[in-house]
Amino acid sequence: MSEQPRVLVQIQNLNKYFAIQQGWLSRSVGTVRAVDNVSLGVCRGETFGLVGESGSGKTTLGRTILRAIEPTSGSVCFQIQEGQVVDVTALGKSQLRTFRRHMQMIFQDPYSSLNPRMTVKEIIAEPLVATGAVDRSKIDDCVVEVARRCRINVDYLRRFPHAFSGGERQRIGIARALVLSPEFIVCDEPVSALDVSIQAEILNLLADLQKELNLTYLFIAHDLSVVEHISDRVAVMYLGRLVEMATTEELFDDPLHPYTEALL
Repeated sequence: MSEQPRVLVQIQNLNKYFAIQQGWLSRSVGTVRAVDNVSLGVCRGETFGLVGESGSGKTTLGRTILRAIEPTSGSVCFQIQEGQVVDVTALGKSQLRTFRRHMQMIFQDPYSSLNPRMTVKEIIAEPLVATGAVDRSKIDDCVVEVARRCRINVDYLRRFPHAFSGGERQRIGIARALVLSPEFIVCDEPVSALDVSIQAEILNLLADLQKELNLTYLFIAHDLSVVEHISDRVAVMYLGRLVEMATTEELFDDPLHPYTEALL
């Protein structure tokens, strides 16, 4: 019997509700269920695709998993390398800051996600400085190493983001996410803002980095052709809920839910 793949991140009954407020007293008149009772497991080393139209809750789910947005309820359990299980939703602020090295995010827009007043070197080094993960004397070496992995010319590390194209900026964003050597990365539509000619380059880079570093991706996208190309399994999200989940081949060959059929 073949060994079952180990789950790296287990999400159980995760919810994120936003209150609808009206009037000058800002009274709550309703609730938006952006993430509604979502449960799924992401296995170590896989690329788990998450698809759905705009407003379905994909990005909110990704940010809630990382606690960039605080969840309303539910749990996100992370199986770190030593075998210890950590409930990310139960960590205090200082504990969460330390735990950030295990999980990072690549943002959608490479133009707005980089600080224009910081050099490329400072942008990539920022997570190291914020978490205190390495000695300050070793930060430069870490930045150069990850820049080379992400195919960034190290001679350009003292330049500012405005000097780079969209694809080059996204590589800087990827390097910033990788500098802490995380195991789990949420990719929030990382190629949707790029030209088609550059998308394949970034997707190939992500695939190469996954093999080299044994990374696990939650890949959020609305472009189904991209998801089909890069994902091992796919979940379909509609109005905050998961309506279908299957291997990539099964989902694209034989969709079961009407919403999935409509997306395809």
